[in-house]
Amino acid sequence: MFFSWRNQGKPRSLHPDNADNTVIYRVRTMLIDKSSLLLDNPTQLNYGIAVTDVDGDGAFELFVAGFGKRNLVLKWQGTGFIDIADEGLADPGRQAIGVAAGDLDGDGREEIYVLNTDTFMGRKKFGDRLFDWQNGAWTDLFALPQNQDSLNLRAGRSVAWIDRDGDGRYGCLIANYGGPIRLYELNTDGMLADVAPEAGLAMTTGGRGIVALPLVSERMDIFMANENGANFLFRNQGDGTFVNIAAIAGISDPYEHGRGVAALDANGDGRFDLVYGNWQGSHRLYIQQEPGKFRDIASTALSLPSRIRTVIAADFDNDGYEEIFFNNIGQPNRLFGWREGKWTTLDIGNALEPTGLGTGAAIGDFDGDGRLELIIAHGESGEQPLSLYHSSANSNAWLRVLPLTAQGAPARGAIVKLIANGRIQSRAIDAGSGYLCQMEPVAHFGLGTNLAIDAVEVHWLDGKTAKIPSPEPNQLLQIPYQYGNDESPNKSKSPWVRP
Repeated sequence: MFFSWRNQGKPRSLHPDNADNTVIYRVRTMLIDKSSLLLDNPTQLNYGIAVTDVDGDGAFELFVAGFGKRNLVLKWQGTGFIDIADEGLADPGRQAIGVAAGDLDGDGREEIYVLNTDTFMGRKKFGDRLFDWQNGAWTDLFALPQNQDSLNLRAGRSVAWIDRDGDGRYGCLIANYGGPIRLYELNTDGMLADVAPEAGLAMTTGGRGIVALPLVSERMDIFMANENGANFLFRNQGDGTFVNIAAIAGISDPYEHGRGVAALDANGDGRFDLVYGNWQGSHRLYIQQEPGKFRDIASTALSLPSRIRTVIAADFDNDGYEEIFFNNIGQPNRLFGWREGKWTTLDIGNALEPTGLGTGAAIGDFDGDGRLELIIAHGESGEQPLSLYHSSANSNAWLRVLPLTAQGAPARGAIVKLIANGRIQSRAIDAGSGYLCQMEPVAHFGLGTNLAIDAVEVHWLDGKTAKIPSPEPNQLLQIPYQYGNDESPNKSKSPWVRP
């Protein structure tokens, strides 16, 4: 089964304000409050959010880290989101802040790493969880006797999944605070092992946000925004090891305190750039002028200091250009868009949240109507429920692409390009964690009023590529790793079917 599709409007839409398919080309207010659709939404301290297929049915859920209360697994049920977390995943009483998912063991189903932090820095009391689906139930791998010596007992902030050699088996990278970075992989005996020292990653810092993608090499590189010290840019050397080139790349930013970070092609030149927030310091938009060389071009409005948390780059209005969302704690959120050749402040609508205590945010299209939803977590300094926002009604076209690994799991870190209307749009499948969070593993493209797509290209982490000529818009394409080898494309009415 090569790729599957979902037509616009088949499921019940989360956006009833556009039920008559009214043509709206200019979006006045970008995001509209739909929090009433969160049917299980306790007032508590929430932090990171990850989007992954928790129940194995082929649709994605929201895993929300609860601090001192239960973790939530929110599933779209056609009329709203309900919590389907069992007691193991809910893990009440722990202090979860960061979460991300990836396929550790190569079985085609993602494991879920939950980072618990009960102290600001240094050694902590509660260890992390690494949930693996085994024999019909979720099992914490750190609770197994053979893995207890590997347990991370350092306060951490972010989690990302790294496939350093492109074989489809991921390791879990932990940005610890006041302790060495850790990278957990399974060794030949099936035990968890910290391979950060041999990979050249075991540096001690105030680690905060992480993104991982082929940024400055053809393999999976790592950018880490740090606090109380310079940022890291780990270039993949192609042999399973990394070297830090942040200083020579011009992106070390040693006197600021990094938080959320996102990768995007901010100027349309085909290279990925980085946008990130500094805690109460100048925010950055680093353009990659040439491979491995960056320059900050953030405007006055974009760089304005704030109490920044998560940063997201996504095309909320499907006009073919990504917006940049800044989530703040105790201050209004911000939204920027590419308008008339520059990054401009946009009307964020209900998602302004001037009194919101934002701690994390994630995006996904959970009802399959082709428009993204934004969910925001709140906490740290006060208990607040989650909030949910939808993009305003419009009839812009779209395409969504889900590439898979050879094992059938989402190919986090892979690059997807869409060629249409004389432009190339590029997306990296999110590996987490821009700060505590992880987005859906889907490349979401807006097309505006253009319905003609020349081609879609998928670039896997081992160098394999696939080209899909002239796909129809307004569908979700599933692209298996084997695409183009021995079969012809097919369509399925399932959102995505695990091979």
